[in-house]
Amino acid sequence: MNIVLFSDEEILEPLSLFDERAQHILKVLKKQEGDYFEAGIIHGMAGKAHIQCIDERGIHFHFTPSSNGKPLYPVSVIIGFPRPIQLKRAFRDMAGLGVSDIFLVGTELGEKSYLSSRIVKEGAAYEALKDGCAQAKSTHIPNLSVHDDSKSCLDYLANQNKHYQNPSSIKIILDPNKGKGSLQSLFAQNYGAVDAVLDYYYMGQTDTAPHIFLSIGSERGWTENELSMFMQHSFAPCLLGERILRTETAATTAVSIILSQLAML
Repeated sequence: MNIVLFSDEEILEPLSLFDERAQHILKVLKKQEGDYFEAGIIHGMAGKAHIQCIDERGIHFHFTPSSNGKPLYPVSVIIGFPRPIQLKRAFRDMAGLGVSDIFLVGTELGEKSYLSSRIVKEGAAYEALKDGCAQAKSTHIPNLSVHDDSKSCLDYLANQNKHYQNPSSIKIILDPNKGKGSLQSLFAQNYGAVDAVLDYYYMGQTDTAPHIFLSIGSERGWTENELSMFMQHSFAPCLLGERILRTETAATTAVSIILSQLAML
């Protein structure tokens, strides 16, 4: 935890000594009255918190913002629902890398019970995203949405997501059989669209800016039917090397390559 994250309301109140964050501040960071620690408001500013006193009510501190908290990158990930333990690792890593959106989808070959698992319903997925941001010293948590299947996700994106609707957005689906080239070669062939993504990002025009949409299957990959749907939505099939990777490994690796191609990593 390289930054302690608070909601808008929490930043104004003492932090309970029983809170996990207080335990981290006192036992791991070994902070005392008069010390400072890195803090930030979720989806807001980052800065320093000055510990004014510690009593039975908790840690009393004053927060002074100083930066924008590392805004998220123009990369959105569609990921087939893997095993819950893999999902937590993938979410931590993707949040740490700074993706903007994660669309979690049920797949035709995936385990149907995963969609109703506790990791989503009880907030563990959000906590994994928050942990990844705290590790990366960022205040901005990726948006998360859950969809029953690929079709409902693609319909949602086509009808409601302005980034997806931007004609300069780049759409990629990873598949070891249909892939026709590497991520690096796709970026080299689409340098004009890549420049558009970067121009919008650095100009701060984020509401309708083009994004890079990356689609990664669950443990058993995509079916022909799912691949056909994605390709009808202009997703270009790509390879991620010769080896078959776990979902969370593929997600972290592919996002890292994309950010490297954008000179953001």
